[in-house]
Amino acid sequence: MNRPAAGDSTIAGVDDLIDWGVAASTAGLVTRSGPMVSAEAAAELVQELRDCSAAAVGHVERVSGLSAPLGPPALVVARSAWVTANLGTFRLLLDPVVSAALDRRERPLPAQLRSVGSRVTGVELGSVLGFLASRVLGQFDPFGVGPGRLMLVAPNVVKVEQELEVVPGDFRLWVCLHEETHRVQFGVTPWLAEHLLTEVRGLVGDLLADPGAMADRLTSLLRGLPDVVRGEGTDAGLLDAVQTPEQRERLAAVTAVMSLLEGHADVVMDEVGPQVVPTVAEIRERFGRRRGGRGAVDRLLRRLIGLDAKMRQYANGARFVREVTDRVGRDGFNAVWSSPENLPRPAEIVDPSGWVRRVHG
Repeated sequence: MNRPAAGDSTIAGVDDLIDWGVAASTAGLVTRSGPMVSAEAAAELVQELRDCSAAAVGHVERVSGLSAPLGPPALVVARSAWVTANLGTFRLLLDPVVSAALDRRERPLPAQLRSVGSRVTGVELGSVLGFLASRVLGQFDPFGVGPGRLMLVAPNVVKVEQELEVVPGDFRLWVCLHEETHRVQFGVTPWLAEHLLTEVRGLVGDLLADPGAMADRLTSLLRGLPDVVRGEGTDAGLLDAVQTPEQRERLAAVTAVMSLLEGHADVVMDEVGPQVVPTVAEIRERFGRRRGGRGAVDRLLRRLIGLDAKMRQYANGARFVREVTDRVGRDGFNAVWSSPENLPRPAEIVDPSGWVRRVHG
């Protein structure tokens, strides 16, 4: 990714802290090569994923009771394209808060700090995205211009279906059901993307407001790294480990919303039933075992960047959706999408009855 021209003030601030070219090249080095397939097989895979994405629309509407305007067709991408898209999302997310933090400084960042520091941060960001690029099956990104974009990472879909030894057609539709559910969630809540963006930017802004204190918390994290390597101590991600108690509360609110979104998508993709995905029970069982069955290095990386916490989001969110639906029905659950006030609070995501009492009385 090329750096912008010097006169581009829109992203000048964030470029002082992150070298996007270094991030892209680092991600390219870290990202593993995908499974080898013929050109003909690759073309068939791309077409089938597009067809599955289109087919998922009606199934998600039937199971969820939600209907959203159709967006652009799914993008079937390689790992490198997924990295490029997410670098753009990070840029969009960080630009205003980094610019505001730099504006608050009495003196500009020293040139040497900008040069060296931005490269270091670029390596860190590229390493994380490169690690994730070999694992993400799909993603709905609601933060770009327009109605959002749904991406399916073709080599990862093939890799996982081969590892699990599942029926490829069933697995591809199953993955598309999850991502289509995310598209619908944001489609029926025009306010949700901006709500999340505001909350996350606020959290990042808090972290940048006091660089000295953040450095102290980061030092504490590094001192505890041997405990993490041995499997002891916290399994929270890097961001969680450098926060004040107040910032943890803000992150808890964002995490509750993410748990809802991920858990709801998991419930929908499973409840379409065997009449749509004949081997859905087998896929879920094998996929669930895969989520926990990683090697030592992989587990360490997942804990440091917070992916273990993300796995709990799926479980907590799915439990919330099922218990609320059991109590007040599907339409009663769907009240969660009516306003920001109806989103589950951190305590409610693990206590669905609390949400039912607050929203339904």
